[in-house]
Amino acid sequence: MSDHEGAAAGGPPPGLPISDPAERRRHWDRRHATHEPIESGEPDPILARYAGDLAPGRALDLACGDGRNAVWLARHGWRVTGVDFSSVALDRARQRAAAAGVEVDWQPHDLLQWVPPEGAYELVALVYLHLPPPERRIVLARAARAVAPAGRLLVVGHHRRNLEEGHGGPRDERVLYTAEELAAEVPGLVVERTEAVVQEDATGRRRVDAVLAARRPMA
Repeated sequence: MSDHEGAAAGGPPPGLPISDPAERRRHWDRRHATHEPIESGEPDPILARYAGDLAPGRALDLACGDGRNAVWLARHGWRVTGVDFSSVALDRARQRAAAAGVEVDWQPHDLLQWVPPEGAYELVALVYLHLPPPERRIVLARAARAVAPAGRLLVVGHHRRNLEEGHGGPRDERVLYTAEELAAEVPGLVVERTEAVVQEDATGRRRVDAVLAARRPMA
């Protein structure tokens, strides 16, 4: 995302109650309806590096937003399902995929209600998902169950340290996290990486991200 505020994930926008999903949806529909996309056209660099080392298979991009990561995965041979609750975001994602000449299965779902098929994906990605902890745990547990045997889960989001040390992202500490907190919320997976990663954009602004990578053991 260009502003890294959790837009694609349906995270709580600044100044709005974090417990109001309907208002979140309206807010992000309005944001995505602006003339320019709210996300960068490039994939998240952590996801690109991580997925680039994996053999392509079935991928699930949860809270896919404008589709930048889903389209990148599809261009690199993955069979991708992209899920978001914003119909405006998915319209933009379809346009992005068409321009790139790739096919993605775009699905409109609220992640707090939709349950992905279990064991169905070699890669499940959540990039900048920022929800209150009780809601986040629901989504992460379902995401973990969607990982196929020997498959991977990758979670990237703003670290709690970003409030003081980084630029952008939610200003509500309740929706931020550490990688270690995420690791406790993915039952059945073997945690391979928990890390705080500092990244800089083209203007030199830095952000601090929490990164979790985990895999499901072979059956």
